[in-house]
Amino acid sequence: MRRICLTLPTNRLCSATIEAIADEAAYAVEHFDTEVHLLILDSCDAPAHAEHAETVRRLPHDPRIVVHHLDETRQRAFLQQTIGRTAATKPDLLLELMLPEKLSYGACTNRAFLIAAALGCESVHRRDSDSRYQTLNGETLFPVHHELTSLGRRAADTAPDVTENMLGERHADKTVSMVGSSFVGELSVDIGEILDIDPDVYHDMVSLWAPMDWSGEQKKQLVEESFRGAGTDPFVRDHSTLALVDPMRVDMCNISFHGVHERVPLPPATDTIGSDYFLIHLVHDAALPGVLHNRHIVNFYTGERRTDAGFTAYQLRFVKFLLSMLYFNVIYDRMAQAGPELVDEQGQVRAAPVARLARESALRDRAENVQRLDALDVAYRKLGGRYAEFADLLAARRERLLDEARGDIEDFALLTESWEALVQAARDTPVQTPTEWPA
Repeated sequence: MRRICLTLPTNRLCSATIEAIADEAAYAVEHFDTEVHLLILDSCDAPAHAEHAETVRRLPHDPRIVVHHLDETRQRAFLQQTIGRTAATKPDLLLELMLPEKLSYGACTNRAFLIAAALGCESVHRRDSDSRYQTLNGETLFPVHHELTSLGRRAADTAPDVTENMLGERHADKTVSMVGSSFVGELSVDIGEILDIDPDVYHDMVSLWAPMDWSGEQKKQLVEESFRGAGTDPFVRDHSTLALVDPMRVDMCNISFHGVHERVPLPPATDTIGSDYFLIHLVHDAALPGVLHNRHIVNFYTGERRTDAGFTAYQLRFVKFLLSMLYFNVIYDRMAQAGPELVDEQGQVRAAPVARLARESALRDRAENVQRLDALDVAYRKLGGRYAEFADLLAARRERLLDEARGDIEDFALLTESWEALVQAARDTPVQTPTEWPA
């Protein structure tokens, strides 16, 4: 029986999502020889956490499903024990990178990776709290169906079980390291209002994601594909493709990893959207097989994003994402060039070249990011209203944002260098559930 970790990191009230993901866990154990550890990493305030705890208490019992609902106190205790088992020279910094005070999409998923290792799970399957499953004729379309069909298997062995095989024969003996899909519904990044106000400004802003030396046509294509997922077409029938999966075709709300997440972590940058997408690029550039399927998850926006505070916080995360690309564009380009050098003799990704590329990228001149901030200042002021007010905030934080972007990539290099030791230590660290926790 295989053991998997189905995880839901959340910092918002989402009882309905917890019930839905529990249904997915039930589907997994009913249709596959699987034990599911349902891991809810809860960073909510006390009232929301209490409601989640009551939701968990009401979930139907199944001996093949083990639910772990961990607040940040329990997560921190686990991390402290894990880090303490390593020879880390900067344990306090590692703890901060794993559980920062600010929001971090990469850090919350990294915690899931370590806890999954502690639980003896061979794979991690991530969902998000601001999404829900599609249905067809009353049947819920759980992505875990395709994930457990292919993940962790030899590519040649899973080929008969997919709709389409686009994988070259030279990859047939490799392990399927990632199975994922995308989303339908609203844009994954909350900038649709910008598109409505001024499509030209939208283009100018989103194109800042691209390397500065890209042509106008390349940037146009990137803008047209960005943040749209699989569009809005509803599900009709299953389709799965064995391939080297294009990173633009999958989303972290609908993803699963085997092996790779135990070798390299996600960037732990705070207040930065897209900080959790690195492994998708690594799997592709290392030429590891994946399966792309079409059980897309439905993305929706929560009310918090529509408040003034939510608007400011989200725009800041978007800006920090654009600034991070000064470094990641170079890393992705060099990973693609490195190709086979990214894996060892066993076909597992190697952390050392990734850490080296991250450290080298941190030495880049910040001039491109100065240009990005200049362009963003113009764009936000063109939009007017609260966008112009946000431009004033950016101007005041300009130097700090430039420093943070560089610091984030240095932190990623440090965490990558420490990751193997952390994973090994996690395997020897117990995970205490609330019922086991001392009073």
